[in-house]
Amino acid sequence: MSDTAPLTAFKVTICGLSELPGLCNGDVTHLLSLLDMHHPPPEAFGGLNGVDHELLRFDDVVAEFPGFTACTNADVERILAFGARLHAAGASARHVIVHCHAGISRSTASAAVLMAQFNPGRETEAFLSLLRMRPHAWPNTRIVEMADRILDRKGALLDGLVAYRRALLENKPQLRQIIINIGRGHELP
Repeated sequence: MSDTAPLTAFKVTICGLSELPGLCNGDVTHLLSLLDMHHPPPEAFGGLNGVDHELLRFDDVVAEFPGFTACTNADVERILAFGARLHAAGASARHVIVHCHAGISRSTASAAVLMAQFNPGRETEAFLSLLRMRPHAWPNTRIVEMADRILDRKGALLDGLVAYRRALLENKPQLRQIIINIGRGHELP
């Protein structure tokens, strides 16, 4: 990781739905929610007065499959617009929570993209920071691919994702079989 300035001036928390109620307190200024298409809004959303909240709905898939809704370019553009609002908020952006159902795939991909969005050249650092934040994460490749294209990073976000996955599997080789078992073995580096 880099010895340069922090990637963000604000705290970033990644979580799943079960962790959300304990985190939605007075210091949260921004919340990015990535929910399945038909999941009801969590009760924790009721206490978000004054929080900049972006809710996106798509399923945790990395390709288009019948019966599932994959993220689109428009969804990733909304994630990046949320990042632009965070950046524009300056010092008033103190704490952002990025969550999906389990805090493993959609949220980690989105959080890494947000951390890299205004830090070109530091994409790998953004992804490697996930090792500390969510040590069992497997970021959604589709989100990263689309963000890389939209931000014109010429593969740098994808390189960061691969570096993260290599480091994760080096530390936790047992995850390799789990990734294969959930049908995402094609994403192994």
